Amino acid sequence: RRRIFSMLALGWEGSDTQWRHYRRAYGLLASLATPLVLSVHSVVSWDFAMALVPGWHSTLFAPFFVDGAIFSGFAMVLVLVLPMRHFFGLHAYIQDKHLDAMGKLILVTGLVLTYFYICEIFTSLYSGEHIEKASLFWKVTQTYAWALWTMYFCNCVAPLILFWRKARTSPFVLYVVSILVLIGMWFERFNIIVPSLGHDFYPYTWGIYYPSPTDTAIVLGSFAFFLLLFLGFIKLMPSLSIVEVKETIPPPMREGRHAH
Repeated sequence: RRRIFSMLALGWEGSDTQWRHYRRAYGLLASLATPLVLSVHSVVSWDFAMALVPGWHSTLFAPFFVDGAIFSGFAMVLVLVLPMRHFFGLHAYIQDKHLDAMGKLILVTGLVLTYFYICEIFTSLYSGEHIEKASLFWKVTQTYAWALWTMYFCNCVAPLILFWRKARTSPFVLYVVSILVLIGMWFERFNIIVPSLGHDFYPYTWGIYYPSPTDTAIVLGSFAFFLLLFLGFIKLMPSLSIVEVKETIPPPMREGRHAH
C-alpha cells in the first residue's frame, strides 16, 4: 500500500507552494464541474424531449433530470456513507450536522421533484392532446400503475419525514429514506421509458414488457459490480479525503499544542 500511495502522490511533499496551487486548482475544477453536471443531464434529457413520444416531448425535462440527479445523488451518498460511519467509527468526522445538511438537501430536491411531477400531470391535462391524456390515464390506472404510484410514494411522500430534525439526524431514518429514494428514482426511469414506448401513438405497436431472466441478471449484476468496486476502493484507499480532514485540524502552536 505504501508503494501505491507513493506512486499516486506524484511528488507531493506538502509544501506551502503545493498547498497554494492545490487550493487554486481545487476551486477551478469545482467551478468547472458544476456547469458540466448541468449540461450533461440537460443534454440527456433533450434526447428524450426531442422525440415525439407521449410523455417525453416536454420542456420540463432538462431541470427535471438535473434535480433528479441531485436528489438521487445525495441519497446514494448517504447509502454508502452511513454504513461506513457505523462500522468504521467515523462519527467524529461525519457528524450529526452533516447528516442534517444532507437531509435538508434531499428534502428540498424532493419537493422540487414533486413540483415537476405536478407540472407534468397538469401539462398533459391542459395541453388538449388526446394522446397525452390517454397516455397519462394508462400510466396511472393500467398495467404499470403500480410502478408509477411506487415512484410517487418513494420520491414525494417518503422524504417528507425529513421536515423533522430528529429524522434528519437519525441514521436509521436517513438510510431508509435514501433507499426509498433510490428505488423511486429507478422506477422513474422505468416509467419514462417502458410505459411511454409501450403505449404510444400507434395501437398496433402497443405491448406489455416483461423482464426476462437476462434483463434481471444484467440489473442485479450491475448493482453487484458497483458494490464490488466500491468495497475494493475503500479497502485499498482512504475512505475519507485525508486532505480535507487535514484542513479541519487546527495548526500547531510553537509550544506543540493545538490552537483552540
